[in-house]
Amino acid sequence: MLNRNRSAVAYTPVRLIASATKRLPTVWLLLIATLYILLGLFDRAPWKTDDVIGLATMLSALNEGHIAWLIPHIGSTTLTQNGPLPMWVGAAFMWMLEPLISHIAAARVAVIFWFAVMLWALWYGTYLLGRRNEGQPLALPFGGEPTPRAYGRLLADVSALFLMATVGVLLRLHETSEAPTLMAIQALILLGAIRMLDKPFQGSILIGAALGGAFLTRGLPATLPLVIGLIIVLLPRKPMNGRKKWVVWSVSLGFAISVAWLYLAQQADPAWADEWWHWNSSLLGLGGVHDIFRPLRDLPWFIWPTWPLALMAAWNWRRTLTAPHIWLPLSFFIAQLIGLALTSNPGELDYVSLAIPSAMLAAFAVPTMRRGMINTLDWFALMCFSVTTTCVWVGWFTQQTGFPAGIAHNIARQTVGYEPVIVWPAVAMGAVVSGVWLLTMRWRLVFQPTALWRGALLCATGITATWALLVLLWLPTVDYVRSYQPMSAAIHQALLKESTQAGQLPCVRALGVSEGVRASIYVFDNLTFSYSSECKLILQQTTIQRLLDRAAGFEDNATVIWLGSRGADRFDRYRLLKLNP
Repeated sequence: MLNRNRSAVAYTPVRLIASATKRLPTVWLLLIATLYILLGLFDRAPWKTDDVIGLATMLSALNEGHIAWLIPHIGSTTLTQNGPLPMWVGAAFMWMLEPLISHIAAARVAVIFWFAVMLWALWYGTYLLGRRNEGQPLALPFGGEPTPRAYGRLLADVSALFLMATVGVLLRLHETSEAPTLMAIQALILLGAIRMLDKPFQGSILIGAALGGAFLTRGLPATLPLVIGLIIVLLPRKPMNGRKKWVVWSVSLGFAISVAWLYLAQQADPAWADEWWHWNSSLLGLGGVHDIFRPLRDLPWFIWPTWPLALMAAWNWRRTLTAPHIWLPLSFFIAQLIGLALTSNPGELDYVSLAIPSAMLAAFAVPTMRRGMINTLDWFALMCFSVTTTCVWVGWFTQQTGFPAGIAHNIARQTVGYEPVIVWPAVAMGAVVSGVWLLTMRWRLVFQPTALWRGALLCATGITATWALLVLLWLPTVDYVRSYQPMSAAIHQALLKESTQAGQLPCVRALGVSEGVRASIYVFDNLTFSYSSECKLILQQTTIQRLLDRAAGFEDNATVIWLGSRGADRFDRYRLLKLNP
């Protein structure tokens, strides 16, 4: 049983009245979450690079079967990075939904699954912490403070809204990559640590499964920060007093899951296992000066706007820093930063897990903020997202009209060869979205609500409105810039012309072709590359400069039967070559 005796609380920076924790209607939270994840997920081509690679591994497991279920493949070629968990879930949804929707759409249902798990684990974990005695508001002399249940629900709603308002994860949460899986696992391990406070067995099972899932998603780079987080959690006498044996049990369970899969993979393909370990070791270690300071440049925008509030929470609760509601998310926040320092070339897939503990900490900062600071958060959200929505419209108008010329030139330079089109139903829906944002602004300015979730709601609504406008107005352009589908279709047609049997593609090898291109060609046209020296056709990836310098090779012993690139690519070129007899 949780201790409800508020008089036992030694210190709390929170002073609230019940009206400040007025309940956010559940339908609002669900509506924002639904629009957030659905917009931009369907009705588009797979994008380069992680999006289409993840999709290719799922399709390969479904089409190739056997070892492709155990080890990630792109067609018949093994993929010596990451792990099989996102592939398993995506392929399972493909198999279950095959009669109803396309494979690509079914794979994106898996993204919705991971998003739902992540949001539930974050919401419920924050709710459990918010109900604990250590984080309750100060008891008022004549009563009127919020109940633990209402206070916990307020914090849970705010954490979920802040997660959706996090700038850097927006695009990553709409990809069929390992990013949604990694974020869900971080939320689950935090929930497991919170559950361990009151139900050690349940919490340890959840932590162990999450550790195994992290290893099966991205190997050591994903697992090491979680283990470091568990060690940091145990450093003070509290809050995990008497829970060390359960943490050891959790780590043992995660280790057993990891070793079981790795043993099967080693037995199935020893060469792949060796390459996979080489990939893990290449990611771990101290990088150069540029790699060390890159997160300092990238993280401030990637986990905006939660990181300033997360730091504020740690400062405002500094006198009770080891209380569970601060120490648990802070431990995993610090652990992820340590993980970045131990990564030789950190990138966005290493940043995404920071969004979960940052959002949870940010929620506990909100009740400690003075009224002026809370109003500042509101005004920031109103101004920031009014600017972003306006910029989306201005950019679209410029693309269609060519005015102003400077902006139009920059857009054209990034979309070489693209012919703008106006989709009037999408424009009408964009106007509706803008109208909803204006109504949201009016709600805040006219009615002046007092509930503490209003700032987080404005941030989540603002970024959702901006994303909706980007999807409605710019999706054709983004598809042109980020998808290899037209290029894949052109290669497919060129191969059909070289075919000796109707409908059957000839054998083709790949030379210098990146994994993203291999995955795209497999997803769009089911083309796999061969390693046979008997293949007389070669798909080569090179650059414009190498072609101009006649340094791309095959100048005398091959005939170019197709030359092209992704529409907006200003540097790379692809050639389909036929070796001369």
